[in-house]
Amino acid sequence: MKNAYTKMFAVSAFALMPSVAMPAAQAADGELQFEEIIVTAQKREQRLIEVPMAITAMSGTELEQRGIDSIQDLSFAVPGLTMREDGPGSYQIFLRGIANAYGGGSLVSVYQDETPMNLTGYDVLPTRTMDLARIEVLKGPQGTLYGQGSVAGTVRYITNDPNLNDFEGRIEAELTSVSSGDLGTKFTGVVNVPVVEGKFALRLATTFENGGGWQDHPEAGIEDGNGDDLTNIRLKALWKPTDELSVLATFVSYHAEYQLGMGYEQPDHTIYVPINPTEPMIPKVWDYELYNLEVTYDFGFAELLSSTSYAEMDHQYPFTYIGGPETIYEGGYFGSDDRYNPGKQFTQEVRLTSNGDGPLQWTVGGFYRDMERSLTAYFAYEYFGFLVEDQYYYSENKNESFAVFANSSYKITDKLEVGAGIRYFEDHAEEDGQTATFDTVNPRFYLSYALNDDVNFYASVAKGFRSGGFNYVGAPDFQPESLWSYEAGFKGSLLDGALYMDIAAYYTEYNDMLRRGLVFAGVDLGLQQLTSNVGKGEVKGIEASFSWKATDALTINANGTIIDAEVVEVNAEDSTNIAGDPIDYVPDFSFTVGANYDFNWSDEMPGFVRVDYSYRDEMPYVDRSSFPDENLPQFSDAVGLLDARVGLTAGNVNFEIFAQNLANVNKYIDPYHQWNNANRTRPRTIGVKVGLDF
Repeated sequence: MKNAYTKMFAVSAFALMPSVAMPAAQAADGELQFEEIIVTAQKREQRLIEVPMAITAMSGTELEQRGIDSIQDLSFAVPGLTMREDGPGSYQIFLRGIANAYGGGSLVSVYQDETPMNLTGYDVLPTRTMDLARIEVLKGPQGTLYGQGSVAGTVRYITNDPNLNDFEGRIEAELTSVSSGDLGTKFTGVVNVPVVEGKFALRLATTFENGGGWQDHPEAGIEDGNGDDLTNIRLKALWKPTDELSVLATFVSYHAEYQLGMGYEQPDHTIYVPINPTEPMIPKVWDYELYNLEVTYDFGFAELLSSTSYAEMDHQYPFTYIGGPETIYEGGYFGSDDRYNPGKQFTQEVRLTSNGDGPLQWTVGGFYRDMERSLTAYFAYEYFGFLVEDQYYYSENKNESFAVFANSSYKITDKLEVGAGIRYFEDHAEEDGQTATFDTVNPRFYLSYALNDDVNFYASVAKGFRSGGFNYVGAPDFQPESLWSYEAGFKGSLLDGALYMDIAAYYTEYNDMLRRGLVFAGVDLGLQQLTSNVGKGEVKGIEASFSWKATDALTINANGTIIDAEVVEVNAEDSTNIAGDPIDYVPDFSFTVGANYDFNWSDEMPGFVRVDYSYRDEMPYVDRSSFPDENLPQFSDAVGLLDARVGLTAGNVNFEIFAQNLANVNKYIDPYHQWNNANRTRPRTIGVKVGLDF
């Protein structure tokens, strides 16, 4: 691991810095302290400090003040969280050194409230940070409670529920200017209406965005073509006819369109289009509608929850590629696709969770999923001067799966608690006439020791699992991946509540690791990837975060992680990797530091100043099927981003001015640039926002 001791010292040095990400409050005795954060990571309400796992929790207010709107923004705010993006809204998420672009399933699951947003590893319904209570990033395997696709962790978007008693709302207007790009506008509105006070309420949240692009396709005469044309609507209805029964219905309509929708770009902010550069590509369109119904009934001894979800997506996007000069093709292989990718998913979860404060706490439940999606591609490619045009490819796949799960904990003493969980999962998969069934049992064991109400030590062992899948017809299937992760950590609220800190160390054995090779499957199919279980990886990491309320006005924050992730065993001679290679998309070191200062312009005009800096090491990528050894690993750039924001409130009106990527850093954030499949940092963006609360 490069500069391991230096970087270990850097993360450890955060312990000497005041730090971070919790809302502050003034204690009754005048002492400074943070407000207590309540999370639902274990599908019950708990104090963050009591949950025996590493969690990054960010409130809706913090998300807004830091300008975090997308999963790409979040990946720079949470060290250890990385991603591969194939254009706006299309991404694969990686966490804690478990990063693998191959395989059909997700490594990190995404939830909006109780609704799973992953259809496959490549089809994750995009979520914006609109009217959120908080985001929870659960680190490490979450297979017991969140199932398949939670191998490395889970990202949870917790939206605000309707308020049964108060009429309230907010409207915002935002104007941004992108360096060397276009003006962007954004309008957001939230209104909460208690139709029957205490019994029935509606909450509507909407966002409309337009412009803000900076990428050009000069051969086709297109400028700033990657700007948003976004409409995002969420309607929630809450009915509480009795104290015991609650019914919550959610509807989401999401429509986004981009004239240039790949996201990939060159350092001069132009895009590369092979075959016919003067021909505009199809626009990227990302549409989905989502429906969820939650019914909760409190029996007294336990609470029963039923969550029923249905989502339907329609996704079209262009895709281009070129085997650049550092690949084995030396620029002799390139092509472009028009891709159409519809899908739908139905899920049903039922669980029963114990109530009360007794020593025994438990959750039992079941989960069912039925998913269908297809991919149609019209493509052309050139292979060392041999041009193949007017090609067509179609694939469809279905997954029907079910799971049963249980989780319990028991307080042996007031200080010592032990827990265990288990989940049985079975997946019936079908793709292009191929069928297979995959199953697994995923256990979890943990214990925690509370030194007092404000200091907690924990240790856990958990298994993660990702289901198997199919290669092209006629090629062998690939089997499931699995891993075991071992973690120990400490969480503490110190200095009478003015300092919050958590530290975690983990070791992960990544078994049956999927790797790929490229094979030529004939003129009709061209080059195809063949994915196989031929590897084993090991990941070692340490992460720390600290929050310090230095004065009643100043809060300082810092968090960072060091990860050593490598392939340690390969069972095939023609694999993408050999033992000793780094695991793809894992930076050695990443951190964020920030400060927030509250002030009063006058007695009735409070304000704040916030500054945040995030840094991420270069990320490697190794593929011996398309790169000669002397050109490996491929790397992204190391990226450091500085953001700043100033806000002022007068009555119910607030005004903000902000700058993101203040230094106008122009770097590759993906190592796949030699295939022309890498996006870059968004240019400096300066904006103003005006909001009205009512």
